[in-house]
Amino acid sequence: MSKSHVQITQDVSKALATLRKEIPDTMQGFGAMAKSSLKDGALSELHKELIALAIAVTQRCDACIGFHIKALIRLGATREQVMETLGVCTYMGGGPALMYAAEAVRAYEEMLPASA
Repeated sequence: MSKSHVQITQDVSKALATLRKEIPDTMQGFGAMAKSSLKDGALSELHKELIALAIAVTQRCDACIGFHIKALIRLGATREQVMETLGVCTYMGGGPALMYAAEAVRAYEEMLPASA
């Protein structure tokens, strides 16, 4: 059976909502760190999301791959930008990163709007 990154991100989002309710200070702190880390600066938000995707792939986090692919699509990342990022992941992480790079391709294709 194949993974659905749409389903994974939906399921994790529900669990994160529980965490926001149960440990609000921790989640607010994490949210603030994420927002601050990803905002435009010397690097654009797009480039920072590409970095985040690379880390998600090399750390083998399905949910992170889904969330960062979703953000990259929202930001208008090109297929070529995503693929080159995955190439660097494979170079740095070897075979295991290659397997999760393939998962990122699946997530990208699953989440990309049909009109794209």
